[in-house]
Amino acid sequence: MTKKERYEGVITYFQNENPFAETELQYTDPYQLIVAVILSAQCTDKRVNMITPSLFESYPTVFDMAKAEPDEIFQYVKSCSYPNSKANYLAGMTRMLVKDFNGQVPADIDLLQKLPGVGRKTANVITSVIYNMPNIAVDTHVFRVAARIGLVTHAKTPLQTEMQLVRYIPEKLRPLAHHWLILHGRYICKARKPECFRCGVTVYCKYFKSLQKD
Repeated sequence: MTKKERYEGVITYFQNENPFAETELQYTDPYQLIVAVILSAQCTDKRVNMITPSLFESYPTVFDMAKAEPDEIFQYVKSCSYPNSKANYLAGMTRMLVKDFNGQVPADIDLLQKLPGVGRKTANVITSVIYNMPNIAVDTHVFRVAARIGLVTHAKTPLQTEMQLVRYIPEKLRPLAHHWLILHGRYICKARKPECFRCGVTVYCKYFKSLQKD
């Protein structure tokens, strides 16, 4: 099986199985999404969705949060991972949005990465989810699933994974592909014990094929 055939098979499966895949983070505008994505680093979306309602009730706009001190924000985010760092990121990020971008979340990858707490993964999430740009964010799920299936080879970093994925996935499908791989990794192709028995892409999967040799 060629890599092109593998991609075509996997994409076709996900198009049929989950044609409207989307983030599980709950948000209503770009400000809320960027806050939620920052909070989601090494934390589950479920936990983030438990935190954000009270956080956004107290800070309904970027201008409101920009006035808050990190220790005030901390009280709302303390149940997530690395709350001290994230409280500082949110305070700094919102202040920079207000100061440099008039409160608007930019659509540019490089500009986004200037914001505190925003790396390439977060920037790709924002640009693909909010602005429907042809970018693929690589988190731990995408990194693992892409390698297991065989969509990428010898990728040592998230950036290397991203570069291989965008080479083969059509631009219009990249925002969807990000969610396909995340959700597949979250619920089926799990880190410790992948549930191959209920996976729909085993026919294309290098990892599954390797199991058959044992």
